[in-house]
Amino acid sequence: MVRKIPLLPLRELIVFPHEVVPLFVGREKSINALEEAMAGDRSILLCAQKKAKVNDPKPEGIHSYGTIGSIIQLLRLPDGTVKVLVEGKQRAKITEYGDSERFFLVEVEAIEAPQISLADEPELAALMRSVQATFENYVKLNKRVPPELAVSVQSIDSPSRLADTIAAHVNFKLSAKQELLETEVVRTRLEKLYELMQNEIEILQVEKKIRTRVKKQMEKNQKEYYLNEQMQAIQKELGSQDEFKNEIAELEDRIRRKKMSQEASDRLKKELRKLKMMSPMSAEATVVRNYIDTVLALPWEVRSTDKIKLPDAQEILDEDHYGLAKPKERILEYLAVQSLVQKIKGPILCLVGPPGVGKTSLAKSVARATHRKFIRVSLGGVRDEAEIRGHRRTYIGAMPGKIIQGLRKTGSSNPVFLLDEIDKMSMDFRGDPSAAMLEVLDPEQNSAFVDHFLDLEYDLSDVLFMCTANSLHTIPLPLQDRMEIISLTGYTDEEKLKIARQYLIPKQVETNGMGAVDVHFTDPGVREIINLYTKEAGVRSLERQVSSVVRKLAVEYIRDGKKKKSYKVDVRTVQRLLGPPKFRLNIADANDQIGMVNGLAVTAFGGCLLQAEASVMAGKGKVMLTGKLGEVMQESAQAAISYVRSRSLAFGLEPDFHEGIDFHVHFPEGAVPKDGPSAGVTIVVALASSLLRVKVRKDVAMTGEINLRGQVLPIGGLKEKVLAAYRSGMKTVICPKDNEKDLADIPKNVLRAVDVKVATSLDEVLRWSLVCPDDTYSNGTFRDFMNGVDTAPVDWRDVNAYLEERRRKERSKSPEHRPH
Repeated sequence: MVRKIPLLPLRELIVFPHEVVPLFVGREKSINALEEAMAGDRSILLCAQKKAKVNDPKPEGIHSYGTIGSIIQLLRLPDGTVKVLVEGKQRAKITEYGDSERFFLVEVEAIEAPQISLADEPELAALMRSVQATFENYVKLNKRVPPELAVSVQSIDSPSRLADTIAAHVNFKLSAKQELLETEVVRTRLEKLYELMQNEIEILQVEKKIRTRVKKQMEKNQKEYYLNEQMQAIQKELGSQDEFKNEIAELEDRIRRKKMSQEASDRLKKELRKLKMMSPMSAEATVVRNYIDTVLALPWEVRSTDKIKLPDAQEILDEDHYGLAKPKERILEYLAVQSLVQKIKGPILCLVGPPGVGKTSLAKSVARATHRKFIRVSLGGVRDEAEIRGHRRTYIGAMPGKIIQGLRKTGSSNPVFLLDEIDKMSMDFRGDPSAAMLEVLDPEQNSAFVDHFLDLEYDLSDVLFMCTANSLHTIPLPLQDRMEIISLTGYTDEEKLKIARQYLIPKQVETNGMGAVDVHFTDPGVREIINLYTKEAGVRSLERQVSSVVRKLAVEYIRDGKKKKSYKVDVRTVQRLLGPPKFRLNIADANDQIGMVNGLAVTAFGGCLLQAEASVMAGKGKVMLTGKLGEVMQESAQAAISYVRSRSLAFGLEPDFHEGIDFHVHFPEGAVPKDGPSAGVTIVVALASSLLRVKVRKDVAMTGEINLRGQVLPIGGLKEKVLAAYRSGMKTVICPKDNEKDLADIPKNVLRAVDVKVATSLDEVLRWSLVCPDDTYSNGTFRDFMNGVDTAPVDWRDVNAYLEERRRKERSKSPEHRPH
């Protein structure tokens, strides 16, 4: 049927029969066409433009096939456009264009949908089912199509309406939809629709596979990468990204210019690549930056140039320190060898001595003599292995160990490195730092030292390590084995006097602002300070007391109006300025005493006089040891008692003499702990003196370990002990024969003032230290022993006969048995 109706051209839209669609119309011709339709039966032809961008299409720019629609609602909007709701009714084909001035009026031929009985067309029915099933799959894959539409499609029994409904809701191209609209044969239209939907389903399935695969690949690192990219974009907008890039560029330039090992260079490049991928504000980036800065700050190939001239080195060492001949000699040996060879492994020097003798300052002098940089690290109280090797970077606040930190601070790979107070290290659950020091101080291993923080090999073989310690007892033996031990003994009074005159007094006078005043210390005044106001092996306390005297003189100088130009510091001035003496000088007793013996000991302050007292009383053989004695010293006392009992016959005592008496051995200054085996001879002499009631020489001091056979065994610290005896006014010192070689270390002026006797047996010690009894002494056997006559039997089986003979002689000498 042919009829004339208005035409509404559509842009990028195709309307199918049975489809309700809203349209926004703004072109004048289109609005006129709608008004004409509203004035009639509301029918209007909906045809698509061939080119959507054309605003005023011509008849040849409009498709000839379209859909006759019925206007359901029309609404005029304030901006002049029209919103219209239309419903497609049936296909139509334009046969002729009429008046097109105000709007398009066209003559169309309506295409009626054929009435088909599915019972007569089984193939068509099967095709419909296939189309319906395919559309259902399409709806499942395409989330933009509502699932309710698939249900309504299943209820459509008209092949033409089925094809038009599905075509209106599937996202085909406009050309494909126009082709479906122009297909009049229903079977052909369904076949084309089926083919198009199969293609769309394949595309949707591929998209689903891609989405699934991409989703699986989006792991944590990729997410972080995308987030970091977004963060970088934000920071770029804020302007902070440029600063981070400049920092990266600066690090790259420093790595390129820094001379280091190949391992370190490769590691830094790897860390820098990681840093580039990180956010500059992340905690990990801070750790990586800190690591790179630490490695770059190390002096990998930076060395001080050694300028070794032995005469100059000797002059520097003598200028800074008085005495210390052995340490100076060993240091000069090292410098001489290094001047002859290019590189020397080690040595590791360990200076052991009491406080204040110049161990630390000697290491500084070595650095000055070799023109090397100096670094000091105190190991006192270090109990964590990580303090030496560093912490691993997995820990918060990780840092390198003290060795690497020291090298970084000095900026040189061959400094003089002083490990101060190495004997004060301890250990706990965090590890043993002394075990970590084994690698550092081993010349064969420290060329490839690995710090936990760096995790790189660093060459320590060029470093001159020096250690200081007050005692070797707390240093593990494997660590001692890696070091060359150099002992620094205490100074004599004469050496302290010279050190005070040459170094301490001029330094303190200048330090305390008295350089313009003549401050003269007399020798007796300095000795007064040394003996009564200090008690040490070194000179640190002496320097403090000298400084105290100079400060008090400075106060007097200011009070006098700066008129006095000279001060004399003698004994009286020292006592006036420093007050009462702080210590008493251990000197010999005025008289010989029974049971009082002068022993010798070594403490942290050097050598000292250690008196021993012994007393016997009626009892049952009990032994008392007092004076806060250690286990070794108590065992020495037990050995001394056993020796005295074993020699009872030679001393003129009964074999069972000990059963009716008690022994008490005491060492004064009971608050001070005492230990060691060297007091053995002292205890024997004290016991013998108390038992025999024989006095001990007041000017004799002694030291030595003993055994049960009466032999005198070697001891340590002989120099310090002889110096202590010299300071205390002793005339004779008894020491073991095996220590005779150590007398070479004692100053000659001391050996001239003190008679050093070397003993191999306790019999010699007793004869040299006890006062020989006169002829009136009742114990003639002991008098014979003191004169060198020992008649006691060697075999205890002859004891009874010996005792009977001795008693007969004693009875014959008694007054009642003498002839009248």
